Amino acid sequence: MSEVGLTTTIPVEVLLAAGATPVDLNNVFITDPEPESLVAQAELDGYPRNACGWIKGIYAVALRRGIKQVVAVTQGDCSQTHALMETLQAAGVDIIPFAYPYDRDRQLLQAQIQRFMDYFGVNWEQVEQTREELRPVRQLCAKIDELTWKEGKVAGAENHYYQVCCSDFNGEVESFYKEAKQFYEEAARRPAANPPLRLGFMGVPPIITDLYEFTASLGAQVVFNETQRQFTMIDGLDEDLVTQYQRYTYPYDVFGRITDVNRQVQLRRLDGVIHYTQTFCFRQIEDLLIKPRISCPVLSLEGDRPAPLDGRNKLRVEAFVEMLRMRRGKLV
Repeated sequence: MSEVGLTTTIPVEVLLAAGATPVDLNNVFITDPEPESLVAQAELDGYPRNACGWIKGIYAVALRRGIKQVVAVTQGDCSQTHALMETLQAAGVDIIPFAYPYDRDRQLLQAQIQRFMDYFGVNWEQVEQTREELRPVRQLCAKIDELTWKEGKVAGAENHYYQVCCSDFNGEVESFYKEAKQFYEEAARRPAANPPLRLGFMGVPPIITDLYEFTASLGAQVVFNETQRQFTMIDGLDEDLVTQYQRYTYPYDVFGRITDVNRQVQLRRLDGVIHYTQTFCFRQIEDLLIKPRISCPVLSLEGDRPAPLDGRNKLRVEAFVEMLRMRRGKLV
């Protein structure tokens, strides 16, 4: 079966059980040698300047790669996905909608997965078997995460990469597993480190290309990536498929995400959290709910197009890190 594009994380077990190759279009877009050219292409095709940069990148990369089918999440992700679906459909792409119920309703979620399975001609037994086959690679990425926050042997950017790849396993599960295993074994041999400041990252994976490296250069290591960690499905791995995707926090209400982040703030001893939002995204509104409810200082950071941090945001990050350094000094 051919490649099937994804607009965000979906029950990938269904695609793999059907013999399809999942392709997370976000990952292909942001790792392109010239991701800005993909945004520019979407704008040349008529996408407005004030549309989400991720949406424009997904649109352009799907067409450039020749993707014939795209699974689009119509509820639980970007509010601009509907227009993305329509523009891709007009270009001849077959659209398969998938919706996460806002209230995590089990029956509705199960019905969505059943509909998804029916489309690809697989059953629950096949999908559960595939879920078990994915267990070792998901557990391995969780172990890489532990090396990040428990032992300081994995950098924030490395942590981001291996967890975010769990959306599609780079289209080839066995190859990705070997890559991750080799990295884990190498990282485990590194000397343990205790970063001067411990940061968390909350929100969608950043379109900013050097955020992790810049914070590390200031002595502040990212030891928690909220959404990327959710891609591993580690919290629901010992349950059934429906429960696994019920416990996946990203598509549902912000309050469940806040609870999850606060748990990790305590567990990982975070000094502060960077809450990243995408320009022109509805999730910017959620910042007013997040800031007063996270149990450590929060810096709100906004990105638009794929590019390094600009001077203004560098100054804001530097000031935030310095504030955390002073705060920790007073607490010690």
